[in-house]
Amino acid sequence: MYSKQEVSTIKQAFWTAFGKYMKPILSADGATVSWSNYKTGIPGVSFKLEADNRDASVTILITQANAQLHDAFFEQFLAQKNMLEAALGESDWDWQYHITDDYGRTLSYIRKELKGVSVLRQEDWPALISFFKARIIALDEYWSSARYGFEMLL
Repeated sequence: MYSKQEVSTIKQAFWTAFGKYMKPILSADGATVSWSNYKTGIPGVSFKLEADNRDASVTILITQANAQLHDAFFEQFLAQKNMLEAALGESDWDWQYHITDDYGRTLSYIRKELKGVSVLRQEDWPALISFFKARIIALDEYWSSARYGFEMLL
């Protein structure tokens, strides 16, 4: 059993290692990017990489507070679903619309999970890095074209 401080230190070490591993990789547009803290440039739309002691996930998260924009963003992802799946090379992502989080906020997401891995086990890090790398690069490639459709909604 790890203390909160030990868990925090291990997680920080993982994300630092992931950041160093990904640093030389440029975005689809040829720019330097912080892969573990990817910025979409669209308020209320983010790409999240998360790992804990049981699983990992890559999530397209819609947190836009304006209900009309929130709905429009989700509808835009639905309209571009074939393009997104082609970029990802997989179609088994979990699509959830209008979920309420622990703080009472409405959000929607599109998520892919990797079960049975732990960021606390260093021997799982290669699997985690491979899982995250392939999907965040694919999301970036998708986003380099798709973001313009979202910008038009603002």
